[in-house]
Amino acid sequence: MDIPTALVTGASRGLGRALAADLNGRGWRVVADGRDADRLAATVAALPNPHLVTPVPGDVADPQHRRDLARAVGDRLDLLVNNASDLGTSPLPRLADLHPDRLAAILAVNTVAPLALFQAVLPALQSARGRVLDVSSDAAVEAYEGWGGYGASKAALDQLSAVLAAEHPELRIYAVDPGDMATDMHQAAFPGEDISDRPAPETVLPALARLITGDLPSGRYRATDLADLAASSAGAVE
Repeated sequence: MDIPTALVTGASRGLGRALAADLNGRGWRVVADGRDADRLAATVAALPNPHLVTPVPGDVADPQHRRDLARAVGDRLDLLVNNASDLGTSPLPRLADLHPDRLAAILAVNTVAPLALFQAVLPALQSARGRVLDVSSDAAVEAYEGWGGYGASKAALDQLSAVLAAEHPELRIYAVDPGDMATDMHQAAFPGEDISDRPAPETVLPALARLITGDLPSGRYRATDLADLAASSAGAVE
């Protein structure tokens, strides 16, 4: 039996690290991306099966790095997780104060890079009839002061995911809002505040598993709704 392969961007921290660890513990081969090479190496070393992990440090906004990731994947890719994200300036500025160059940098990581990476690994995804998990945000659909740049990038990612799903019915392509989590990026959005009451990224993994291994159609999902769906299914079985 072939070992399934996942490419997880932003795998050195937060949700990406939690998901990479979960997949690796289940016997998946994981190609792991992260901007901080030392942090990525430490993350991989702490995984249960580090021999199944290929770390590729770099910035997803860099075309050469994306080519390196595609080469590391090989001919078959079961799961692409576009998780790497750029929050922008901290504290978060109002849109009137967001420099256009900074907005362009956010879009380059959160919107352009996921599409470009999808294009780079599309033959491998088609070979496996694989899945794409684009990590979105409630800021893509809600108007939060200060979140305009990040939210716009995730709203655009949602639309890219939806159109790609229409154009590639042979694949399952999901945009997923994981909800608030206690992560470094979320902390950066609230400098000086205590966000320890937010759930750990690991709490989202059961919801993501429904998209990674279940039979849900392509679309946009919220982790809380997936958790409720799982609970309803369990209740029906009982």
